[in-house]
Amino acid sequence: MSKFMEFKLAIQTQFSQMAQKELFVVNVGKDELWETYLNSFPKGTNEIFRERREHDCQCCKQFIRACGNVVAIVDYKLISIWDIAAPDHFQVVADEMRELIESSEITDVFRHYQAQLGTDFNHQLLDNEQTIKWEHFYFKLPKKFVELKKDIGSLLSKFRSNKEVFKRGLEEITPDAINTVLELIDQNSLYRGEEHKKAVKSFSKLKTEYALNITHNLDNFTWVNAKKTGARIRNTAIGTLLIDLSDGMDLTKAVGRFESKVAPQNYKRSSSLITKGMIAKAQKKVEELGITDSLSRRYAVSEDITINNVLFADRQTKKVMDNIFDELANDAPAKTKKKLGKIEDVSIDKFVDDILPNIDTMEILVENPHVNNFMSLIAPQEKMSRQIFKWGNNFSWSYNGEVTDSIKERVKRAGGNVSGVLRCSLSWYNYDDLDIHVKEPNGNHIYYGDPQSRFTYGKLDVDMNAGGHRSREAVENIVWTNKTKMKEGRYRLFINQYQQRETKDFGFEVEIDCQNKIHTFHYDKNMKNKENVEVAEFTYSHKDGIKLINSMTSTQAIKDIWGIKTQKFHNVKMIMNSPNHWDDEETGNKHYFFILENCMNPETSRGFFNEFLNEHLNEHRKVFEVLGSKMKVEQSDNQLSGLGFSSTKRNKITCKVTGNFTRTININF
Repeated sequence: MSKFMEFKLAIQTQFSQMAQKELFVVNVGKDELWETYLNSFPKGTNEIFRERREHDCQCCKQFIRACGNVVAIVDYKLISIWDIAAPDHFQVVADEMRELIESSEITDVFRHYQAQLGTDFNHQLLDNEQTIKWEHFYFKLPKKFVELKKDIGSLLSKFRSNKEVFKRGLEEITPDAINTVLELIDQNSLYRGEEHKKAVKSFSKLKTEYALNITHNLDNFTWVNAKKTGARIRNTAIGTLLIDLSDGMDLTKAVGRFESKVAPQNYKRSSSLITKGMIAKAQKKVEELGITDSLSRRYAVSEDITINNVLFADRQTKKVMDNIFDELANDAPAKTKKKLGKIEDVSIDKFVDDILPNIDTMEILVENPHVNNFMSLIAPQEKMSRQIFKWGNNFSWSYNGEVTDSIKERVKRAGGNVSGVLRCSLSWYNYDDLDIHVKEPNGNHIYYGDPQSRFTYGKLDVDMNAGGHRSREAVENIVWTNKTKMKEGRYRLFINQYQQRETKDFGFEVEIDCQNKIHTFHYDKNMKNKENVEVAEFTYSHKDGIKLINSMTSTQAIKDIWGIKTQKFHNVKMIMNSPNHWDDEETGNKHYFFILENCMNPETSRGFFNEFLNEHLNEHRKVFEVLGSKMKVEQSDNQLSGLGFSSTKRNKITCKVTGNFTRTININF
C-alpha cells in the first residue's frame, strides 16, 4: 500500500468518526485551503510530474475545497479531518492543515449537495498503452449531510439564527429568572405555564452545563446545542418573561406582559406572584446587609418630626410638640403685623417665604382633582435603624395608589415613557376599558388602532384593560420623543369609553406634560359605551410649547377620601417638605406636604420604593421590589397624612389663612 493510500484511508476513517456527530465548517476560504495543502509538503516530496507537481491534482483539489475545512466538536473543542496519524512526510501536511483549521472559528453547519466528495480513483493511459491507477481523497457523505443545492442557503441561515438566539439567551437570561418562572409554574401562578415547563427546564439544564464548563468556548457550546429543546426559548413568549425578569422588571409587570400575549380575555390570575424562593432570598439579603430594622415601617406621627423640618404647625400640633418648640421659643422673633395687599394667586415659594411665617391657622379646599395627591408620611419602626435611602434620614412617603409622584409615576411603572417632549397620560380607577385619542395637526390619529405615527414619532406605549379585567389602577400614555419631527399646530385630545364594565369608581384624569409644564384635567361622570369626552384642544410650537385653546370642565360631586370630604375646606395640622429635602438636603424632586386633621389612610401602604433606595442597594433592586410589596405599613389611627404636591407638576390649592391677616389665597405649584 502506498504512503498516500495510508494518508487517504486515515482521513476517511477520521471523517467517518466525525460524521457520527454534527459537522461544521470554519472560516477558511477554499483557495486558502488548497494553497496551504500544496505548500505544506516538505521540500522534495511534491516534485514535478510531467507538467504539475505530483499532488497538484484536480480530483484532490475538488475534495479539499469542498470539505477541507469541516470540523466536529468533541468536548467543546474543534476536531478536523486532518487530526490524524499519517505516514512519513504526510504527517507534516496533516499537521499544517490541522493547525490552520482548528485555530479558526465556526461559521456554519456543514451541508453539501453531492453525496460523493472527491473521486475515489481513476486510471491514466500511458503512451506505451500501460495504465496507472491514481488514488485521490474521497468520502461518501451520510444522507443527513446531503441537501438540495437550492435549500442549503435557507437551512444554514436558520441554523445560524438558532445558534445566535441560543447564545443571547445564555448571556442574558439569569438563573434567578429561570428559578422564579419554574416556581411560578409549580405553584400554578402562571397562565398555561405547564406548557412551557419542559422548555424552561431544558434551557436551565443547558445554562447550568455551560456554567459548569465556563472555560469552554461559548460559540462551540452554542453550535453543539442549538437544536436542543429550549435553546430558542429567548424568542418565545415565556422567553420574553425570562428576559424581563433578568432585566430587573417588576415581577407583576413582567407576568402581566407575558399573560397579555398568551391569556384569553376572561383569564384572571388567582395565585400570588411572590414566590417562596424570592421571599427566602430577600430575607437572606436583608440579614446580610443588616437593615432589617430599617425595612420595618409604620405611619409617622407628630412626635417623630423635629422643628427643623416643619414649615408650619397649628396650635394643637404644637401642644404635642411643646418640648420641641419651647426650646426655640425664646429665640424666635415676635410676629409683626404685616400689611399685605389683596392676594389672589401666589407661588409656593412666595407663600413659604412671605406668608407662612405670619399665620396661625390654615385651611385648604380639597377638590376632586386632588384624589391622587393624598399622601402619607412613613417612618421606620426603629428610630436608630441603618440608613437605606438616598437622603440622610429614614423617612419616606406614599401617595394614594402607592405611587411616589401621581400619574407620571403610574405611567412609568407600567412601562411608559415619561421623558418625552410632549406626554398625554390617562388614568382611571376601575376595570372599564378607556382609550386615549390624540389627533395631530396633520390629521394623523394616534390611538389603540394606530398606535404609532411614522411621521411624528408620536406613540401610544401603554394601553391597559384592553381585552379584560387587568387593573383598577389603569393608565394609558401617548408620548412624542423627537422634537424636530413634531408638527406645530392644533392638537385635539379626547377619551373614549370603549367598554363599560363597572358602575362604580368611574371617571378619569388626564395629564398633558410639555417640557415639565403639566396641565391636569379631572372628569367624574359615568361614561356610557362608545361615548367620547373632549378633554382639550391646544396648540404646540417648538418655541413656546403648548397653549390651551379649549379644555373640559369637571363636575364637582362630593367624595369621601381617607375621611376627608372633597369640595370642602379642611384644617391643616402641619406643613413640611418631603424628607428628601429635610435638613437642607436637595435630593431629587421636592414635594410639599399639607398634613390634614382627621385624614387617615385606611389601607396598608408601601414603606419604600426602589427609586428611594441608596445607590449601593441598586444591584438588589429585584429583592427590594419584592420586599416593598410584601412589607406593607399597617393601618393605624394615628398618622401624618394629607395632600402632597410635587415641585415638578403644575397644580394649585385654595386656602384660608388667619394670623396677622385673614385671606383666601390660591397657591400655585
